[in-house]
Amino acid sequence: MACEHVDVLIVGAGLSGVGAACHLRRTCPDKTYTVLEARDAIGGTWDLFRYPGVRSDSDMFTLGYAFKPWTNPRAIADGESIRAYVRDTAREYGVDRHIRFHHRVLAARWDSATARWTVRAHRDDTGEDVTVTCGFLFVCSGYYRYDAGYTPDLPGVDSYTGRLVHPQHWPADLDHTGARVVVVGSGATAVTLVPALARRAAHVTMLQRSPTYVIALPSRDVLADALRRWLPAKAAYPVVRWKNVLLGTANFQLSRRAPTLVKRFLRRAAAGRLPAGYDVDRHFSPRYDPWDQRLCVAPDGDLFAALGTGRADVVTDRIDTFTPTGIRLASGVELTADVVVTATGLDLLALGGMTLTVDGRDVDLGATVAYKGMMLSQVPNFAMTIGYTNASWTLKADLVATYVCRLLRHLDATGQQIVTPLAPTGGPLEPIIDLKAGYVLRSVDALPKQGASAPWRLHQNYVRDVLLMRHGRLTDAGVRFSRAPQASPTQRRDPAHPAGSGVG
Repeated sequence: MACEHVDVLIVGAGLSGVGAACHLRRTCPDKTYTVLEARDAIGGTWDLFRYPGVRSDSDMFTLGYAFKPWTNPRAIADGESIRAYVRDTAREYGVDRHIRFHHRVLAARWDSATARWTVRAHRDDTGEDVTVTCGFLFVCSGYYRYDAGYTPDLPGVDSYTGRLVHPQHWPADLDHTGARVVVVGSGATAVTLVPALARRAAHVTMLQRSPTYVIALPSRDVLADALRRWLPAKAAYPVVRWKNVLLGTANFQLSRRAPTLVKRFLRRAAAGRLPAGYDVDRHFSPRYDPWDQRLCVAPDGDLFAALGTGRADVVTDRIDTFTPTGIRLASGVELTADVVVTATGLDLLALGGMTLTVDGRDVDLGATVAYKGMMLSQVPNFAMTIGYTNASWTLKADLVATYVCRLLRHLDATGQQIVTPLAPTGGPLEPIIDLKAGYVLRSVDALPKQGASAPWRLHQNYVRDVLLMRHGRLTDAGVRFSRAPQASPTQRRDPAHPAGSGVG
């Protein structure tokens, strides 16, 4: 097996991984790095998902990178535009030259004596195994399985003679023109699919067991449109970004402190966009509080508009069984369907399924505690990116990448080589992802935990996290810095790969 060394190894070439590499190029230009990507393209989620209408559920002024202004007129953007944005960013910063595709990382082994990770990856294109060593391992692979989505047991599904598809793997040959479509689910994917499918389908039904909060937001940002007429993009972008951050934070805080008030607002807003007499309480009034699960966004109210025209409807019921021609519900009603779309969620897969070993000890991810939401207790020179649950993913990804770069510069400046988070000495522990969505609850035990207070807990508050991650102390009670007894200066810089060159 070939073996090469880089200062930083990034796992994943999606939104987070490309951003991490760009931060390295911008603030740590002397560091060598490589990006390993299991798939064959840049983009991660935004390259994988190709179902009709796929788009962001956050505004692009916060889902975009802090250092790369989003200039597209649409604030809630389609998947193709986001994919192009990520790829353009990778090209602009030269990151695309450092990506190795078809490299699925299987395992990483840390050796404290030499201050190195030895990372084993499998090349899906050639079938060979590849080994890379690095001084710092940065995992940006998200937290769900890319090869399969979640599909619950569907009684009688084998008897169904129509087309059954999961949005995570949308067939390129599927033509739903004139078809009767049932979308099973009520989350962000279903809310996106229904109005998109309704443009060409004969009729679309969103079949849900229980409602989800849906809020209509404009697809264009009024302030952004105004500022663009007077200011260059680099000046307008941070203004709109911070406006959206503060509005989102206020919305979340209000939802947590006055959930009944926010419930009433969301119900009234939905009712105002639905036909007169619509059963809002049955179909759009969830039992849980706002932000126990993410709010679903309907750009320009497209879901409500589709319901208003009669091209789509919502049915709240449970599946009794599939039939040859559709789905029979617990109420006895049968939904006829040429196509059934199972928008039933994701399966979590932390760290892309890779295993970690530290000095011969296997790391039980569920037994670790996250330090500042990005590192793991007793796992040296390692960081992972998990985005916000109540705001745009990239807001958190940018902060994590910024912090990693600060750590790398601190190690160099102090002559240290190893940074190891410690675990809190007491207090309750909770899952690192605090949503009550099904895909989280199904896998909660396999995820890292978080403590009761900083630095072992982040509070889903971007403003507070900016102060902590960009300006807070690097040395605190939660982390230990050290040197490796056997490491030599050449191990921190492989002479075969000079500063800034990377590998690949």
